[in-house]
Amino acid sequence: MLVDLHAHYPMHVLPQPRQGTHKQIERWRRAWLRAQIVRLLSHFANYQAPGDEPGVTLDYMRAGDVGVIFSALYCAFDEIDLGKRYAAPPASGYFDDLLEQLEEVEREIASHRAADVAIAHSPLELNRALAASKLVLIHSVEGGFHIGATAEQARDHIAILAARGVVCITVAHLFWRRVATNAPALPFMPDRLYRLLFRQPRRGLTPLGRSVIEAMAANGILIDVTHMSEAALHETLDLLDELGGEDEIPVLATHAAYRFGHLAYNFGDDVVKRIARRGGVLGLIACRHYISDGLSPPASFEDSFELLCRHIDRICELSGSNDHVAFGSDLDGYIKPALPGLEHLGRMRPLQEALDVRYGRPIAEQFAGGNALRVINAAWQHKYV
Repeated sequence: MLVDLHAHYPMHVLPQPRQGTHKQIERWRRAWLRAQIVRLLSHFANYQAPGDEPGVTLDYMRAGDVGVIFSALYCAFDEIDLGKRYAAPPASGYFDDLLEQLEEVEREIASHRAADVAIAHSPLELNRALAASKLVLIHSVEGGFHIGATAEQARDHIAILAARGVVCITVAHLFWRRVATNAPALPFMPDRLYRLLFRQPRRGLTPLGRSVIEAMAANGILIDVTHMSEAALHETLDLLDELGGEDEIPVLATHAAYRFGHLAYNFGDDVVKRIARRGGVLGLIACRHYISDGLSPPASFEDSFELLCRHIDRICELSGSNDHVAFGSDLDGYIKPALPGLEHLGRMRPLQEALDVRYGRPIAEQFAGGNALRVINAAWQHKYV
């Protein structure tokens, strides 16, 4: 069974009409229109499953033996927010949009009425669902800009998210919104051009960003360091050292890669070692752009697998163990083109079979899901500070 630490199930969920006040109806109409725009764009620039349909679906989870996914909640129109200047701080209303999307996903899953599907909100629910061989979705959040405009809001909102079962938050994302500086992460744009167009300060975390991370640690929500700039990465890890010691608060990089080349998005030796020392994991992304950085571009599933093994072997070498490798595909998250042979979740079964052959069943099971489940349960069962 594979655990996918970053998959965009909510990307294709359309808001459903409901009874309510005029304000609530207008809010639904706005959300529905935005979702339709995202869905239309995704057919051309995102989906790679047959028929240009979503690759993160329940049917594909079943076909690919994907037992658990972190279902990434993300409100693109709030991050871009054309009504504000570039690099504007977050607005308080973004959190309401995030909760609305979370609830839409829960309603959509409930509408399937499938006996083999569940959303887990706690370790108990997760382990019961897995014991019953159910497909499991766990809410995650991509982008700290969703969380609030002030430190007080961040603390309150993160407590709410923890109560709603959110397991991790990717603090940085695509654009600087005065929480944490980010690495260039637009596959179609060279790093140098991104930095020219979207300027950021040299620092890593703002006071709001520090408040977000402190509240996440206090509430047992995992810190996802994917998308962070080098400065933000090290400031985050230093802050966690202050809060709980080097090995007490695990972190995730849910959809990442090792830096064989020069892309700032990928992680170098020092970051890999610091994540490993905390007992964290690095989920390998299924994006050809990042996985082939500094290596030969893949043309087949076999090529893709060999590239992934290069990343796996390097992470194991740097960490000194097999405990820190996982997978986080980022499928349906605008990573087109994906690695050949891994364009949708239905193609994850051959990946697991190839891992078995290459590394043996016990180690392959660690990579596919065991390492990720260890960190999930550690976070959910404890508040660290």
